[in-house]
Amino acid sequence: MTNDTNTTAPADPKAALARDTATPITLDPNAPRAEAIATILAQIMTAYSVSDYETPLADEIEHFLRQQSHLAVRRHGDTVVASTDFGLDRRVILAGHIDVVPVIDNFPPRWLEPGDPLIREDIAEAHPGERVLWGRGATDMKASDAVMLYLAATLDGAAPETTPNADLTFVFYDHEEVAAEKNGLRKVVETHPDWITGDFAIIGEPTSCGIEGGCNGTIRFDVITHGVAAHSARAWMGVNAIHKAADVLNRLNAYEPADVEVDGLTYREGLNATLISGGKGTNVIPDECRVHVNYRFAPDKSLAEAKALMMGADAGAELGNGEHTATGGVFEGYGIEMKDESPSARPGMDAPLAVSLARLVKERTGRDPLAKLGWTDVARFSQLGIPAVNLGAGDPLLAHKHDEQMPESDLTLLTDILGEWLSSSR
Repeated sequence: MTNDTNTTAPADPKAALARDTATPITLDPNAPRAEAIATILAQIMTAYSVSDYETPLADEIEHFLRQQSHLAVRRHGDTVVASTDFGLDRRVILAGHIDVVPVIDNFPPRWLEPGDPLIREDIAEAHPGERVLWGRGATDMKASDAVMLYLAATLDGAAPETTPNADLTFVFYDHEEVAAEKNGLRKVVETHPDWITGDFAIIGEPTSCGIEGGCNGTIRFDVITHGVAAHSARAWMGVNAIHKAADVLNRLNAYEPADVEVDGLTYREGLNATLISGGKGTNVIPDECRVHVNYRFAPDKSLAEAKALMMGADAGAELGNGEHTATGGVFEGYGIEMKDESPSARPGMDAPLAVSLARLVKERTGRDPLAKLGWTDVARFSQLGIPAVNLGAGDPLLAHKHDEQMPESDLTLLTDILGEWLSSSR
């Protein structure tokens, strides 16, 4: 008997795309600096690295870093860590994620020459006559990754002008754009904490080359209403859980976002429904409805305090332990199921290294530090007792947008700032 059934699993087209688009990362030592950095950026931008598909890009990053004899390179999963050991008395960590959010008709990337209609008006006005890199990941955050790769290769200690004033650890990590449980930096911190030690850390999140201190924390959870199923022709025999969710939405609408000042920086909080689901059929009264809620809270609050404001201090809702009833807070009386949580981080702008970096950024850009309104991995460093700031190329307002793009001068500006701040001549 012949079995014609094909038992071979179908190929994953995204995995094939990630594999086929990852190209070697190269650095021409004879090329002008701006050209060299732009080339590295173009090479890593060409690699498809949406979350879950970072492996081929991580392979190329690892290969590039292993070619630098002054670096000790280690890898855990798709996170690559490269460190110097010049015997200096302090260590600075520079970290950037290599994954990007899903593509929205913005891959493959390309350079846009001045006058190209794809260049946003605000970018063209702020950077007249300048080339712009368009495509997924341009701002969030492959431009900063390119600068870090360049610095990792060139701050080699071979001459006074290439010797940093601190030992350096470069971290290129996976799965930042998805649930915290997948975060590559988190996994390295838990598995190899000795790899991630230092006196100060910089996360290359897009900040238009200014400093954004600290970050909001975030919790995500389902608010659950329950009803009784019935045929919709005899609706009086049931209780409509979707209709009961109206009160949940009313509570969300009544919430007024708070501005909270922490250590001189002002953070804006937010409480929003981001998903809603319910019902099992078009003629069935729904017996359950879930409103997925995201609370972004300022760094004056711990995770426990944020959860207490939403569901009461003793609700018992934790990741993975199912539904519990809110005993207080905004959603008192409703079912709660936790889905994700990440702590906030205070600015830490009083740390000596933060003060000196902020002073240099002010000299070069005229900008004072601002609050980081989104969540970033500065919170992870904060938990480790390592002061950290966000500082990267690209406009943060363009992150995740379909027309994500980055002016070329941001590359050289970020390189100038970091290179001067890390220089042994300072």
